[in-house]
Order: sequence, then C-alpha cells, then structure tokens
Amino acid sequence: MNIASLKQYKNLVLILIVGLFLASCASQPTPNAYDPPGFFMGLVHGFCIFFSLIASIFTDIRIYSFPNSGGWYDFGFVIGASVFLGGSGASSN
Repeated sequence: MNIASLKQYKNLVLILIVGLFLASCASQPTPNAYDPPGFFMGLVHGFCIFFSLIASIFTDIRIYSFPNSGGWYDFGFVIGASVFLGGSGASSN
C-alpha cells in the first residue's frame, strides 16, 4: 500500500467517525398516542405514497405517520410502497 491510499482510508474513517458522532445526538420525541397506526395502516400509507408525496407539496399532509407502532408499521409501509412502486420482480424478465 502506498501513502495516497492510506490517506484516503484516513479520510474515510474520519468522515465515518464524525457522522457517527452527529447521528448519536439525534433523538425522537416519545409517542403519546392512544391507538397508534399498525401494520395495516402502514400498508395503506405505503400504497398511497405517491399521492401523499404530491399532496405534501401543496398541503400539510405527510407520507409517514408519527407516532406509529414501530417496526410493524415500518414493515407494512415498505411492503405497501414496494407493491405500489412495482416491487422487486416487476421488471426482472
């Protein structure tokens, strides 16, 4: 290995350490919801992602619900968005 490649790795490690330091300071407010949306609402919100994105430009609508139930909502959101946007196998042939 030469000196130039070692310097590139040094810069990469420095950037990763600074990014980790900045990300560790982030926090989210605690959700105070009686009945937060779960898997099926995440599925619906993921399926409506394109329309919500367009509506969010002109109104106060968001494409992601907060507070939500956590991992199950996220899972439903990803599945709904992938179904609407074509999934992984739509153009594989």
